[in-house]
Amino acid sequence: MKKIYVLDTNVLLQSPQALLSFGDNIVVLPEVVLEELDKFKKEPGELGANARYVARYLDKLREKGRLNEGVPLDNGGTLRVEMNHYNVKLPKSWDKYSCDNRILQVCKGLKEDGYSVFLITKDIFERIKGDIVDVIAQDFFSEQVPKYEEQYTGRIEVYAHPDKINEFYSNHKPIKLEDVAVYQENDIPVIPELEINQFLIIHSFNNSKQTALGRFNGKEIVPLNYLNINPFGVTPRNAGQKFMQEALFADTDSVPLVIVKGPAGTAKTFYALAVGLHKILEERTKMYRKILILRPNVMMDEELGFLPGTEEEKIAPFMRPIRDNLEILIDNDDERRYYNEKELKDKVDELFDRKIITSEAIAYLRGRSINRHWVIIDEAQNLTPKQVKGIITRAGMGTKIILLGDPHQIDHPFLDERTNGLCYAAEKMKGSKLCCQITLTENECERSPLAYEAATRM
Repeated sequence: MKKIYVLDTNVLLQSPQALLSFGDNIVVLPEVVLEELDKFKKEPGELGANARYVARYLDKLREKGRLNEGVPLDNGGTLRVEMNHYNVKLPKSWDKYSCDNRILQVCKGLKEDGYSVFLITKDIFERIKGDIVDVIAQDFFSEQVPKYEEQYTGRIEVYAHPDKINEFYSNHKPIKLEDVAVYQENDIPVIPELEINQFLIIHSFNNSKQTALGRFNGKEIVPLNYLNINPFGVTPRNAGQKFMQEALFADTDSVPLVIVKGPAGTAKTFYALAVGLHKILEERTKMYRKILILRPNVMMDEELGFLPGTEEEKIAPFMRPIRDNLEILIDNDDERRYYNEKELKDKVDELFDRKIITSEAIAYLRGRSINRHWVIIDEAQNLTPKQVKGIITRAGMGTKIILLGDPHQIDHPFLDERTNGLCYAAEKMKGSKLCCQITLTENECERSPLAYEAATRM
């Protein structure tokens, strides 16, 4: 017996191709879903684009027959718009005009007709209400990655013979993969399975405090190349920051994509800015034309047109965290930095006035090819998988893309730790020789003692 999958509006707004994700079964769209999609079709951002995509696709299906009677899909399934089941009883206290309740009414009615019904929705509360009326409700899994605790971190701790570590540290002699081990639960050492560009903390078998840092190049473990550089006067303070510095300094032709995940206070944005300024202002190689900063606070589905001013003026309020970091980089004297606020502001403004640093709304990236830019996408956990793909595929020759974010601080209503663009990109790019990534930990928080205490306690 074929199954019926009833799709909620939020599934199609996030993943319009979801219509073809259920094999040869029956996909049902309650008529209220069409009404909700119609409200979004004029939106200027991603939600509007997805609503219009679904509308065009359904219009093409009309050529095959009447949607309320069911039409075949290209994958062997069937799509049907459901207009019935108005008389199905729900709890008396529920608003019968609520869109969510009307969808649940369709699900319950189909189930009472004898079908095997599954409601697919991104709405947790609707899934809970589905349980109440005995309707099986599930999340949409097509673009979902493993649980956060199981996701790739870009780093691993291993053990090696002290002589190997001494040669590695003193003579920069690579360590073969078979010469390092990790311990399993039964305390038996085994050779680890490493991904290319994965970072390693190598401990001595005899003394765990004797360590070295390295990177797996696909064949062997090699020393880090950029440990002794202080970008824009910044010194890495822990292993995570040293790995991050290595990834950022790696040649753009070989590593054009860097992904950094981690909690607040681990200096993700600060370090990305420091290395970018070092490349442009100190190395003066003309490798990069400018630093381009994107923050998903101004998302593809937000309307900027009604705000007064130029594009940069509209985005300016969302750039305040960037300016906070630049103030520290411009004047690294903690005691005297804020003695002359105007002078400090003028120095930061100069970076924007000279176009060394520019900011842009993500929506304006469509159709562009970005060449020789140092691109920082801050708060990337608020991107959808579609958005992050759109950004990465905009990279032209000589451009370095840097995705930064904390998957524990997601503001997007349809995203979580398993469906956001940052984690999606990290999992999909795992094992790519063109990508370096690192997950920073809470104990690598360097913002302040209070920030570290809050990160560990809260």
